[in-house]
Amino acid sequence: MTKDSLRQQFPALMNKAYFNYGGQGPLSQVAKDAIFRSYDLIQQLGPFSQGVNDFVIKLQRALRDSIAAELGVTPHTIALTEDVTVGCNIALWGIDWKAGDHILLSDCEHPGIIAAVGELQRRFQLEVSICPLLKTLNEGDPIAIIEDYLQPNTRLLVISHILWNTGQLLPLKEIVEVCQNFSVSHSQRIFVLVDAAQSVGVLPLNLNELGVDFYAFTGHKWWCGPDGLGALYVSPKAWEDLHPTFIGWRGITFNSNGKQVWKSDATRYEIATSAVSLSAGLKDAIALHYQWGTVEERYQEICRLSRYLWEKLGAISGVECLRNLPPESGLVSFQLTNGKSPQELVNKLEKQGVMLRTIHYPNCVRACVHYFTLDSEIDQLVDAITQVLST
Repeated sequence: MTKDSLRQQFPALMNKAYFNYGGQGPLSQVAKDAIFRSYDLIQQLGPFSQGVNDFVIKLQRALRDSIAAELGVTPHTIALTEDVTVGCNIALWGIDWKAGDHILLSDCEHPGIIAAVGELQRRFQLEVSICPLLKTLNEGDPIAIIEDYLQPNTRLLVISHILWNTGQLLPLKEIVEVCQNFSVSHSQRIFVLVDAAQSVGVLPLNLNELGVDFYAFTGHKWWCGPDGLGALYVSPKAWEDLHPTFIGWRGITFNSNGKQVWKSDATRYEIATSAVSLSAGLKDAIALHYQWGTVEERYQEICRLSRYLWEKLGAISGVECLRNLPPESGLVSFQLTNGKSPQELVNKLEKQGVMLRTIHYPNCVRACVHYFTLDSEIDQLVDAITQVLST
């Protein structure tokens, strides 16, 4: 399928130049139709019936299969959630914390995660440190900095695979290995929780090789699925140490003696009734991308387009990209050096049908390109920025 043919599946792209995939991807007609068909079928069968129950089980199993294939893991490691933040909270609150335990996170984490860690610190008298990864965007070693900030009482590292503000791709496998080696030498296991909001749907992934404990993500960003549906990968080696945070009937079962017990897979972290028809939309959203190319081919195209945008932005007077080298993700962040307001720029561009966003820290503008972004859209964005800054 060509880019033009694929883009016809996304009605939201017909009247705008869209650069906010890292916030929310547009929903394809394929995904939307799948959601509507699912709702119709549920009503035809009877919302609370054995027929619907069988349909729901089959649909969610198919979605877990699709997600697991994308992540290089088995379906029983996947818990369906609402979004990234819910997945992170399941991991954050499910650990059996003791006063004095230490959490390490970076200075580039999302405010929602920072707030959750702050509340954990207050309730359980934890120690929290923030390592300065922002300064490693163009020079320095994030692995060495993280290693320097680990402590004998560190129990959890909270990190993003791709930093949401700068687009920096972190060497996750090597970071996990540092934590594992530190754990062995200090006889205290360090869990690794990854905010994968900007990596799922962008990077070719194999979580077994990366060795992470928890990997939280959503379907509504780079997969361009419906909002309100995400997932959490939980490594089997972490199951016994991660207690359910939100508890409901989906996470429990009964043993041979009739005793209520937790389910034996990651569904123990799921809760209860949800908008199951969204699963049909996300499953078809994931499948749609393969009509253009493989995950590897899509990532290569994202990097090509990011480089093209980065080079074009670098030629605009009054614009300075945060990265000195071409981006390794679909996020391209830049600052205005002529005193212009980033928010004013974003507001003016949106009135012209060109959509991007501001970031508070560091104070910048972020543009996102997907593999089906057009070169001509990038040209349109650059021309619009140039025009606004020249007036």
